[in-house]
Amino acid sequence: MKKFPWILIDTETNGIHAPIYVVDIAAQRMCGEEPDGPPFQSLINQNADIAPEASRLNGYTREILERDGLSAGDVYGQLRNYIGDDPIVSYNMEFDYDRVLLPEWTRLRIPPIGQRGYCALRLTQRLLDPVPAGNCKLQTLRQFYRLPERGAHSALGDVLTLLDLFRVVLLPLLKEHQLNDWDAIVRFSEKEWFPSRIAFGKFKGRLYSDARHDKELQDWLEWLSRSQNKRSSRMGLWYLEQLESFDDTTSSYFTAATAIDLNKSTGVKGEARTGLVIFKDLELEQIRYLINAARERLSDLQVIYARDSNSIGVTQATLFNLLKEDYKKRDELQLLVDFRRRIIEQIMLEGEEGIENIREEFRESKSRAYEEYKEAEILAQSKKSLTEEEQGELKSLARKLTSIFHPDRIMDADVRQTYTKIQQEINIAYKQGNIEKLREIADDPQMYVKRLGYAELDLSEDSELYKLKRLYESLQGMILETLEAIDELRLDPNYELTRLVARRPEYINEIAEMHRCTINKQCKQLSEEAEKLRKEIEDLTGLSISKYSV
Repeated sequence: MKKFPWILIDTETNGIHAPIYVVDIAAQRMCGEEPDGPPFQSLINQNADIAPEASRLNGYTREILERDGLSAGDVYGQLRNYIGDDPIVSYNMEFDYDRVLLPEWTRLRIPPIGQRGYCALRLTQRLLDPVPAGNCKLQTLRQFYRLPERGAHSALGDVLTLLDLFRVVLLPLLKEHQLNDWDAIVRFSEKEWFPSRIAFGKFKGRLYSDARHDKELQDWLEWLSRSQNKRSSRMGLWYLEQLESFDDTTSSYFTAATAIDLNKSTGVKGEARTGLVIFKDLELEQIRYLINAARERLSDLQVIYARDSNSIGVTQATLFNLLKEDYKKRDELQLLVDFRRRIIEQIMLEGEEGIENIREEFRESKSRAYEEYKEAEILAQSKKSLTEEEQGELKSLARKLTSIFHPDRIMDADVRQTYTKIQQEINIAYKQGNIEKLREIADDPQMYVKRLGYAELDLSEDSELYKLKRLYESLQGMILETLEAIDELRLDPNYELTRLVARRPEYINEIAEMHRCTINKQCKQLSEEAEKLRKEIEDLTGLSISKYSV
């Protein structure tokens, strides 16, 4: 690209539903491969309400924007001077440019600024295929490649993260693909493309190229190409066209990984260094080293996920123990109100016949709710934080189970589904911090599978380079999936509560008191409604009803 001028841009908005207003915008002028001068950034005050979910994500409120934001006219005037007529690149052009900026400029009667470039997300998906899983979230890739933290979900932070991703990851891959000029990059990012790994259906997770040796998969792709759904049909036709031109001698696509020092002969520590190394013509020992390093990192991340999930569970259990009597009272009143409504509806529609059946249902529901509360109480009391020793054992179990139950080791579709189901059980055990379950599976995997009625395991290590490369790529995908799961977990408000309680343990009592006040108000409203319904039933039937019955 040499000295070609272009612009990286990102927006933060008040929501995702039209009309969408920009609240924060940032840009970085580029000259070829390098940034050209300082970035542009500004908050915009458009006197628009901000959706709660957007505010939780980007941290902006109407008050902040009224205090610190500039008018849209002033900001876009400055942005026009900064961009000129240069092409614009965003990590999600369909949102930032098509759904946000163009409609906003039309609403403000502002001529378009710059010109449309390419979508960096689409470029990334094509360059990293088939390794990444999920939707290539920018912050997930930042963590995966160990890029600097720039401030997630701020316009400037995301622009700088995209710049890091471009320079450290995308640029080396562009050069490997011999995409050296702007027009070639645009064509590459816009050409029709579908992921090498099938994203749905019976063969979800399989590489389409497996159809060369798998007639069932080949038949499925042909079926897909005949679909009445236009996108599905195009996808099937595209896969079949790729198969026709597939060449085993030239299909050893670049294996992109976080930097690993292949000179280290002992003590695999995982993928520890920032950046990217591109491996071509891998030898067996090199790919085995990469697999071991990927398993090491994956086990670290699975322990982090299990630890954070467990911590949230412990905090919620503590909160439940403090409020269980309040919850119980509220739920009993809600049950009473629901059944009294049903009795009135029964009387009005069919008379008093059938009332006794409803009363019996009420007694059974009340008894069942009592038992559920006892079980929840026992579960809450048993919830304990993971010790350092347990976290260490979790990591050891994670590495062993990943090597045994990884579904990408198996080619047969039916057996793969069995392995996938078992891996799902393992993932649930991680989430629950259920070490006993993981230990049971890892201690005797053959017996565990036999007890479930599944086929016997093949515990031998693959030795074919092609299969090992597939395994490595799939492990990279699992790393990305786990990073995304950790991110989603940490967006949960309960995670923030857990962090606050860890810093100040007495805060849990303050939160419990706030919840108790809310529950008491709900109980008061339910009690008043229950009493109103009781009197209505008595008026309709002429029978006297006790305060807590139907």
